[in-house]
Amino acid sequence: MTEQTMTIRQMCEEFEVTPRTLRFYEAKELLFPKREGQKRLYGKRDRARLKLILRGKRFGFSLEEIRQLLDLYNMDDSQETQLRETFVLAQKHLTDMQDQRAELDEAISELKAQMDWGAARLAKLEHTPALAS
Repeated sequence: MTEQTMTIRQMCEEFEVTPRTLRFYEAKELLFPKREGQKRLYGKRDRARLKLILRGKRFGFSLEEIRQLLDLYNMDDSQETQLRETFVLAQKHLTDMQDQRAELDEAISELKAQMDWGAARLAKLEHTPALAS
């Protein structure tokens, strides 16, 4: 092994993923480690791809979207197509995330209002003397 390659264990430690995750990404043709017998060796390209995969997942991109974007890297246009497609997709995901946040903010406000009502009701009940039988 050279400094240019990493083992599956090193990749897992570096990127905080499981071996199963790396094998899954390999099966989905997102990563292409070299094989030496049973050993997988990940090069600089695989490390860069994994970094992009993990970032894409964090931003809500599907694995298929990520794969398509990564495949655009090899076009002979200085990655212009890849950058344009990534930007369009990122804009869509940003809009979706902002919509989700707005819905969540509304739900939080409603829950707080209900909790305030419940707290006031409980406080009132605690200070009401029990009726004699």
